[in-house]
Amino acid sequence: MNWINNYVRPRINSIFSRRETPENLWTKCDECGTMLFHREVSDNLNVCTSCGHHMHISPRDRFAALFDSGVFNEVKVPAPTVDPLQFRDQKKYPDRLRAAQKATEETEAMLVVSGEIGRTPIVACAQDFSFMAGSMGMYVGNAIIAAAEEAVRLKRPLILFSAAGGARMQEGILSLMQMPRTTVAVQMLKEADLPYIVVLTHPTTGGVTASYAMLGDVHIAEPNALICFAGPRVIEQTIREKLPEGFQRAEYLLEHGMLDRVTPRTHMRDELITITRMLMGLPPAVRGDLPPPAEVPHGLSESEIPEPDAAPKK
Repeated sequence: MNWINNYVRPRINSIFSRRETPENLWTKCDECGTMLFHREVSDNLNVCTSCGHHMHISPRDRFAALFDSGVFNEVKVPAPTVDPLQFRDQKKYPDRLRAAQKATEETEAMLVVSGEIGRTPIVACAQDFSFMAGSMGMYVGNAIIAAAEEAVRLKRPLILFSAAGGARMQEGILSLMQMPRTTVAVQMLKEADLPYIVVLTHPTTGGVTASYAMLGDVHIAEPNALICFAGPRVIEQTIREKLPEGFQRAEYLLEHGMLDRVTPRTHMRDELITITRMLMGLPPAVRGDLPPPAEVPHGLSESEIPEPDAAPKK
């Protein structure tokens, strides 16, 4: 009896028991409903392999795919005063910040980095919509200023990836003040004769669209991205008329002259390399396998970067 209980029954249960599949192995496309294997999604930069729908991607994952060998250096952003208005709705503002930091494992809604794409040195920054809807607060303003100053110091172009629900209500007028602050930062780039390229991702709305997101030398958007100041539902309720199909989506705005290109995420790196080198007056990038770029110590200017060693032996 002990032999049956101790060996046979557990063995039978192990064979016929239902094995549970971890929930994070599959992702459902919001557009077409297709179930996608997580590796398939990540390898395709969070773009649905069935319908081409562009899902959310974090700034770090985006930069890992954008920069040569996935190597980039973070640029320090000055930290602003936390909760200057002592704002509270259903939660205290510091509690919301801590919850967002825990969920995203990021300090704030924008990440600023420097590195090389196709051997072209750049400075880049990207908003994280998962962090309080990528809302523009004082930190985001500081981040764009830090990115512009770094680009001017290193004489590099600045590429910005926007994704935001607008200004951050918990910071009130201080949030709206980031619109003129970031406009001044963009002007710094123009005075230094450096390219400023904006990639608008889904969604880019509100005060972000009304400031730094639409001040670029070149505007590129991901397919079907919502780009607007006031959303379609607000406009429909205001004018009480039915809006055109695809109104305020990337393709509609391209057709009406508001954008320069609509480029899929999987082709964005090559597009940015070509445009950046063209604007900087550099020859076309060399295609093929290249060794990983040497990390540049933070704080060195372009003229102070040491020459690379001889090519490694095969």
